[in-house]
Amino acid sequence: MVRLVKAKIDLCDSYQANQNAQVKQLMTTYSNKDSYINLPSVQNQISPLILSFGASDPVAGMGVQVDLATFAALGCHGLPVITAILVGDTSQVDDLHAIETDLVVDQARTVLEDMPVQAFKLGQVASVETAAAIAEIISDYPDLPFILDPFSSSVPEPSADAEDLLLAICELLIPQATLLIVSEAELGRIAETWRDPTFEEEVEDDLVANVMTLIESGCSHVFVTGTTGQDNQISNRLFDQNGLVRCDKWPRLPGAFVGAGSSLSAAITALMANGLDVAAATLEAQEFTNASIQHAQRLGMGKLIPDRYFWAKESE
Repeated sequence: MVRLVKAKIDLCDSYQANQNAQVKQLMTTYSNKDSYINLPSVQNQISPLILSFGASDPVAGMGVQVDLATFAALGCHGLPVITAILVGDTSQVDDLHAIETDLVVDQARTVLEDMPVQAFKLGQVASVETAAAIAEIISDYPDLPFILDPFSSSVPEPSADAEDLLLAICELLIPQATLLIVSEAELGRIAETWRDPTFEEEVEDDLVANVMTLIESGCSHVFVTGTTGQDNQISNRLFDQNGLVRCDKWPRLPGAFVGAGSSLSAAITALMANGLDVAAATLEAQEFTNASIQHAQRLGMGKLIPDRYFWAKESE
């Protein structure tokens, strides 16, 4: 199988196999079902913990449900903090209902007081107040990776103050991000927040200048995804303060999918929580996401949903 499956196996580490062997041996020792209650505890190294802010999707095609599945597939344990509730099916998202900011904060602070997280991920944020509150939480953990993927073309604008929310993301969240994930169109929309309204683009590709503006604001890396290249390929480009770090090209797969972007950002977060640097994590995450799309399933009458557990179904 492709090396991303090997990466998944490596990330789980040998302690997982040892733990499973110990549990199996203990289970066979007891012939009485009631004895399971008294099984000795098996001390094991915990999986990396990731706190993920995002929307709850009843289809489990995007949002925190995708985060949890992807984290688990790559050996991590997800801690979901719900920022909004989506209403929709596999065809489209019809509505978004924001969760009150105080409740978002209570979810996060309560977990953080109890569990040592290795990384943060932020997806859909539904209000300016919630964006500001999350930014304050993230600022308390400056040494942890913070992966920011706040835009989705599949989700309706969260509120009437969409422009204010965009400004809040640009001013409060992006400067703290270890990695910002955006499409070329989303990057252009962000750039409008600092451009002169009379600006007329004179350069064929102003993408690099826009990326460097974000990095100068404090963001460590920017990952621009989904740029269509030659031969119907998709180009994904990673930048840091020194410019282009890597450019990866992938064939555009036929079909309409929901949650591919969510899978990618979640996979990057999981791989970084496991110790990979940004460049290595983005490459491995792209391989994982591409394979999950290739194994996508039609669970409803709409778009296909990537299968994050494709590796578990591979024949020996």
